[in-house]
Amino acid sequence: MKFAFFTLGCKVNLFETQALQQLAQERGHEIVENGADAVIVNTCTVTSVSDHKNIRAFHKLRKENPHAVIAACGCFAQIDPERIRKTEEVDIICGTRDRAAVIGLCENAVLHLPPAGEERDGQGCFEYLPAGVPDGRTRALLKIEDGCDNFCAYCIIPYARGRVRSMVPEQALQEAARLLREGVHEIVLTGIEIASYGRDLVPPVSLTDLLCRLLAANPAMRFRLGSLDPRIVDREFCERSAGFSNLARHFHLSLQSGCDSVLQRMGRKYTTEAYYDKVQLLKKYFPDCSVTTDLIVGFPRETEEEFAQTLTFLEKCAFSAVHVFPFSIREKTRAARMDGQLPKAVKAERAARAKKAAAALTEKYLGRFVGKTLEVLPEHCVGGRWMSHGQYGFPIYIEGGGFARIRR
Repeated sequence: MKFAFFTLGCKVNLFETQALQQLAQERGHEIVENGADAVIVNTCTVTSVSDHKNIRAFHKLRKENPHAVIAACGCFAQIDPERIRKTEEVDIICGTRDRAAVIGLCENAVLHLPPAGEERDGQGCFEYLPAGVPDGRTRALLKIEDGCDNFCAYCIIPYARGRVRSMVPEQALQEAARLLREGVHEIVLTGIEIASYGRDLVPPVSLTDLLCRLLAANPAMRFRLGSLDPRIVDREFCERSAGFSNLARHFHLSLQSGCDSVLQRMGRKYTTEAYYDKVQLLKKYFPDCSVTTDLIVGFPRETEEEFAQTLTFLEKCAFSAVHVFPFSIREKTRAARMDGQLPKAVKAERAARAKKAAAALTEKYLGRFVGKTLEVLPEHCVGGRWMSHGQYGFPIYIEGGGFARIRR
């Protein structure tokens, strides 16, 4: 059969789509962009805007594939299956449980056979999915954890993904070894909240433990960490991992606000003082490392003074990049029920100011590397130049003659 895939959302979704593509190919199916027998849509529900994107995708894909079986999996399918049914565009809804079963369900639907058994509840254990390697790529994602126990005020994901579940270390080591044999040179360790990795295992295993085992077992492979809760960064993490040259010097520490009162309303479990200490610790043990973050502006009741504190904190931490998002109301979360919701214009204006500040920080950080020679991993060709990443996380474009330059 011919399978097509459409992915919305985060790197975890991207990993899961790549895994489903690999599973489909192992069962003898062809991956196509057009003329599919079955289309699998991996949905996102992190904001209400994401929900609307899912609905638009269903309409578009049904129009382009009028006779195909369309299946929805992922977070939106888990949280609001009734809304998907009402579109009358989707034939199969799988959510985030037993995701690999969607291939078999599509096969049966295309052949007009009844579903093969009931979907299993995958919320209680980690669902193993093989890491896929896109054609011609030298980097791969490896999902080592699923779920989240934090329940931040603005976030629906713990309800969509369930509690923390972790891949056992031996399986992670096997997957890394397999990817190395298949020509992958960098693995990005990803998950919904990888700082919580291993707390559900018996006996518990920390992310630091797993990371150091992977680094030691695969010296020819570079490893990069996905988004981290800042609480994982402590002296032990730094001392144990700093000695490995194959760990990328790029750390994405989730922030969301640089103001303590806003962090408290968000339900975040750290203060700006504690966060700053983590940033300084990373910069001490990993000189010139890239520290990037996410920022939500316009959270309910955020005052101009609180926003100004956030801008000052960005400067203090000297981030190399900041991903800025205006607060978006997500139904069924505590933040959606809070009073003091800000007008869209105010949120947009603050987002613009934060992005301007972030751009200046990125420019300053990149300036450190102008004129220096860096080791990079070529990934794919863009406009006649090879887009690459070095250990510091920012993209580098290789031009004719093999010289690498920072693209501003």
